[in-house]
Amino acid sequence: MRTPELLAPAGTLRNLRYALAYGADAVYAGLPRYSLRVRNNDFDLANLATGIAETHRLGKRLYLAANLMPHGAKLKTFIDDMQPIVELAPDGLIMADPGLILLARERWPDLPIHLSVQANTVNAAAVRFWQQQGLQRVILSRELSLAAIAEIRDACPEMELEVFVHGALCIAYSGRCLLSGYFNHRDANQGACTNACRWEYRLAEITDSPAITPRHPDAEAVYWLEESQRPGEYMPMFEDEHGTYILNSRDLCAIEHVARLVAMGIDCLKIEGRTKSHYYVARATQAYRAAIDDALAGRPFRSELKRDLEGLANRGYTEGFYRRHAPQETQNYRDGVSRHQRQIFVGDVRDAETGWIEVTVKNRFAVGDTLELLTPQGNQRFQLEQLHHLNGEPLAVAPGSGWQVRIPMPNAVGDYALLTREYTPLPTESNQSNSSTDLHPSPAQ
Repeated sequence: MRTPELLAPAGTLRNLRYALAYGADAVYAGLPRYSLRVRNNDFDLANLATGIAETHRLGKRLYLAANLMPHGAKLKTFIDDMQPIVELAPDGLIMADPGLILLARERWPDLPIHLSVQANTVNAAAVRFWQQQGLQRVILSRELSLAAIAEIRDACPEMELEVFVHGALCIAYSGRCLLSGYFNHRDANQGACTNACRWEYRLAEITDSPAITPRHPDAEAVYWLEESQRPGEYMPMFEDEHGTYILNSRDLCAIEHVARLVAMGIDCLKIEGRTKSHYYVARATQAYRAAIDDALAGRPFRSELKRDLEGLANRGYTEGFYRRHAPQETQNYRDGVSRHQRQIFVGDVRDAETGWIEVTVKNRFAVGDTLELLTPQGNQRFQLEQLHHLNGEPLAVAPGSGWQVRIPMPNAVGDYALLTREYTPLPTESNQSNSSTDLHPSPAQ
């Protein structure tokens, strides 16, 4: 059985450090000009040098995404821009465009190249094609089932294969979307996506009008979408025999399939989220690290790992395309879980004086709350009995971001510790149903 690489996102140098501390074997970062994440990306040349050096000191790997679909202007600058970056010795480039791949292979023939999910690889013949071009690894399309992935693995035993197991999904085919460019003239395929699929839309049924194309005579009704900032502009919504496909996808969570992917010999399991917080990176990496280790040891899947991931801000979870039909016993999970299973990130933690830790508060928590301390060495759940201001004044509540407080903790926590609280609705928060959209996520997440 192969030991798969756990690959975690590193949108910032801080996130890189948390990913490595919580168990990632490798991280991936983006090049602002040439990847699909130009926003929230602090990897200039200096930070890349620091990140690559720190990663290599730990004996781990760092890959760089250069996976956009470039227009001609970026072809002219690519080699010159990449030269100082390649000299830093990253462990590989993640690329999608055949033209950029050609330029990179000609200039740096020994540099490993991984084919991005943006290239939409869905069959074994395509994998063999890219293997013949000298690529080291193919990141398979998200639109594949477990059975299809297993077939590709069997047909291409000598090629490294990588799959996504967690993170945001696009409504478009492997992320090739035109909505952002249409609405805002910011091209998602150039890394400038505005997430137009997640804006607020109103569903309307409109009678025939001279200003609107008449509906098909066999259609019972025609429904239209109206974006909140574009009143009076109506977009038709259609349904086929498979259902209606509208915009905002749930997030991928395939942790229960890790054992199957490990057993079939997938080389790398990847977590999406280069624009997410350090808390997201730490919690997701820790959960998937445990799932991989359990699979390698032959231990059964632990459902608490799935519950831990509910503590992350999400749009509701889905298995994506891994299974055609979800089993009945997990159906409630697909629709969301009860509030007490969710957690909210409340603070960064560091050691203070003996018996106390200092918390930089991100979200409200109070005496009496059930908290969980996350550390790379393991987690600890407890009920908070005391809370002090840094000056020693007792407090009942840490109101939110901007506060620094101390709480008792008998043992030192070391670096990269984080604090969460179990979710309970506050008086000012909505007390609606426990649907997957009623998550009250913190902006910090």
